[in-house]
Amino acid sequence: MSPSDSRTPGLLTLGVDPRRARAAVVLVHGRGASPEAIAGLTRRLPQEEIAYLAPGAPGGVWYPHRFLTPRAENEPALSRALARIADVVAGLIAGGVPQERIGLVGFSQGACLALEHVLQAPGRYGFVAGLSGAMIGPMDEVRTPVDLRGTPALIACAEQDAHIPREYVEATALRFRASGAEVTHLTFTGDHHGVFPEEVTWLQEHVAALVRR
Repeated sequence: MSPSDSRTPGLLTLGVDPRRARAAVVLVHGRGASPEAIAGLTRRLPQEEIAYLAPGAPGGVWYPHRFLTPRAENEPALSRALARIADVVAGLIAGGVPQERIGLVGFSQGACLALEHVLQAPGRYGFVAGLSGAMIGPMDEVRTPVDLRGTPALIACAEQDAHIPREYVEATALRFRASGAEVTHLTFTGDHHGVFPEEVTWLQEHVAALVRR
């Protein structure tokens, strides 16, 4: 699949033009990567009536330090990154794609952002998928309760991932369940920091479901 003509600086758009799409998926790349890198995932996902949008981080880095450090240490980059994701989602909604037909997928640092966006701008999304990621901030951070209204959520990671401690992933799954999401929590053996076939299968099913809403 090749990029459509609707490319703006820092935003790669693939598939159907968002102005004509029935549904959309926002793809958030990991640290040191690019929109093109995570867009490769779309080759394994449904194409009909779907717009895929992949924003880019300055220099390939959304925020400077690890996701589990106190938020202040990642500011102001963290707030800018979250605002970037929010702007992409808002643009889709303004263009006619309802929030319940918008999915968010992130890998690693991008997974943390995708999950955090949903918690900070709650409601019913088509789905959110955190591939090798977790909520941003220390585990003991006090959070305001939110209602995700049954949003399907994939929270998955290898059990010995050196970048994402398992206890943070488990705490994220618990938080999303408590927030009303329909959580699929997958833990893979080993230490691979990448995308697993089971995650792709989940995405295929949930992307396809977007256009049936």
